[in-house]
Amino acid sequence: MERKDRRIVVKVGTSTLTTETGMDNLRAFDAVGQCSLMFLYDKFFGEYGKTAAQILLNAEDMEHELKKDNLAGTFDTLLEMGVIPIVNENDSVSCAEIESSERLFGDNDMLSAIVAVLCRASKLIILSDVDGLYARDPRLHPGTEPIPLVERIDEGLYALAGGAGSRRGTGGMRTKLQAAELATSQGIDTLIANGRRVSELHDMARFMNIGTRFAAVRRP
Repeated sequence: MERKDRRIVVKVGTSTLTTETGMDNLRAFDAVGQCSLMFLYDKFFGEYGKTAAQILLNAEDMEHELKKDNLAGTFDTLLEMGVIPIVNENDSVSCAEIESSERLFGDNDMLSAIVAVLCRASKLIILSDVDGLYARDPRLHPGTEPIPLVERIDEGLYALAGGAGSRRGTGGMRTKLQAAELATSQGIDTLIANGRRVSELHDMARFMNIGTRFAAVRRP
């Protein structure tokens, strides 16, 4: 599949967008929250002369081949028009997280990887509340730096990932590794970095010594 070099998918984690008291997962609140969230995206992108669009997904949208093709076409059309799609799961109708009998999504980390594949993006940037993947727990070993480059994701790497993420998020490093494994297998370079450094997004897109980079699998 031909990659679009100028297309980059950025996944912003819940802990990056919210405060300790600013998250509620009730479906009704999610429906109201989508309006507020899109208002903010529209406002801030508008200040840079950019238009934002909203796309809400369910697992069924990816399991049905025609729907999946339509989604890919919608992404292509929006991006060619210069419109920035804001993608999220459809919280108001989904169970806990987007999930199917095959556990296609399970978390927004995986959703971001699937969106990157649909968009034929060249890069996926996953912003979290940690600086990247560590070989040792930095809380127990001060001064430990994130692993700068991962060229192969295996069980040993998953063993470093630990358990769930923050109280406000649903994922953890394991779901980020799963997303990176999917994306890299489809030729998409992936970066896990700290959302508090979002001002350095341009440097992240150039993989300039920030976070952990997962190298895309290059096929002959």
